[in-house]
Amino acid sequence: MGDLEIRPAVAADVPAIVAMLADDPLGAQRESPDDLAPYLTALERLAADPSQHLVVAVREDRVVGTLQLTIIPGLSRRGSTRSIIEGVRVHADERGSGLGTQLIEWAVDESRRQNCQLVQLTSDVTRTDAHRFYERLGFEATHVGFKLPL
Repeated sequence: MGDLEIRPAVAADVPAIVAMLADDPLGAQRESPDDLAPYLTALERLAADPSQHLVVAVREDRVVGTLQLTIIPGLSRRGSTRSIIEGVRVHADERGSGLGTQLIEWAVDESRRQNCQLVQLTSDVTRTDAHRFYERLGFEATHVGFKLPL
């Protein structure tokens, strides 16, 4: 595999990002690759917020992975800052290549650089392979997550 670059996402990356988001049974139900307008609007909002880091992994001029890292200052844990990793996706052609590990390591390193004391993420209960992946990287399943659709 060629060299990998992890960099901030730009508008030209949105079609590839959305295609990866939609490329599984869960994503296929909630993503709309045929209408990129809401994704481009969201990218503008993300790019304007210094606490948001939407990145892509690029190999040989092709987007092959993505994730979003959010930095959140807080009062709990003695005023600590935490980060949340969301929307981790690796292109089907790259799965098993170590790319997912590189993306998560980038997010953890960036969290340290941003003086975070904790990195957290959620994963759908049906994604058992992802759970094993995160546990292998040192993450622990310590909480139960809840969502309320609005």
